[in-house]
Amino acid sequence: MYSNSSPMRKKRAGYLEGVVSIISNIILFGLKYWAGIVSGSVALLADAWHTLTDSVSSLIVIIGMKLSDKKADREHPYGHGRWEQVASIFIATLLAVIAFNFIRESFDLFQKKESANFGTLAIVITIISIITKEGLAQYAFYLGRKSGNTTVKADGWHHRSDALSSVLVLAGIFLNNYFWWIDSVLGFIISLLLLYAVFQILRESVNSMLGKRPSNELIQQIKALIEKHENRDLLPHHFLIHEYGSHRELTFHIKVHGDYTIDHAHEIATRVERLIKEELDIYATIHLEPYGAY
Repeated sequence: MYSNSSPMRKKRAGYLEGVVSIISNIILFGLKYWAGIVSGSVALLADAWHTLTDSVSSLIVIIGMKLSDKKADREHPYGHGRWEQVASIFIATLLAVIAFNFIRESFDLFQKKESANFGTLAIVITIISIITKEGLAQYAFYLGRKSGNTTVKADGWHHRSDALSSVLVLAGIFLNNYFWWIDSVLGFIISLLLLYAVFQILRESVNSMLGKRPSNELIQQIKALIEKHENRDLLPHHFLIHEYGSHRELTFHIKVHGDYTIDHAHEIATRVERLIKEELDIYATIHLEPYGAY
């Protein structure tokens, strides 16, 4: 819903998710690293450093919120809201690097016929990690849905990537004695899942930066507003929207009678633009057409 995407809500969600993520990931990093040293598990040590990268992505979330909150200036008349998309793309890049590293390591393990060596401590820490990281992912997805913040949702995928890598470690613990190759095969599968997550994040962020057609829901909201407040059929059409974080610019066409004066037609367009700003917090620019024009 567009009404859920207020600037204050998006900013609050970004800071809140970022701080919770950083604190949780630093604690998890310490636990995993300790378990890796005690058990001599290279996989757990690598997974610990993977967890620490989540703190980096969460810092990007906070920095992205801070930069996107800057007011419009002469060089950036639409504000700095697209820093959110830039931050999302950067997080997606981190995910892609992690995924390709998993693929490379999986093939190396398979070729060398190496298997992991875990202890009881590793099992406990890994289970804690899976539960915590998936909880953080769900929390980020929830805040992202409520606020409309794409960066927070992207960080949720990063949390999930760490949960999946911990699932890989846990699977290796229980199946390693039966299948020496299970660690490498699961690593390859999870890498493909991570790359799919990267694709989804990039698609949403790039589409937002390029500009896209407004949702059918928003178009129907606008048409309903015009129909309710104007005593004429303006036939609104040709909707386009550009999103700059919380700042949204909408353009569309309406039709007026050809015998209207310029002042009269301009008055109608201005009234509709003001209505959309007050009701939907969207800046609209309206193109006037006479009835019968294509």
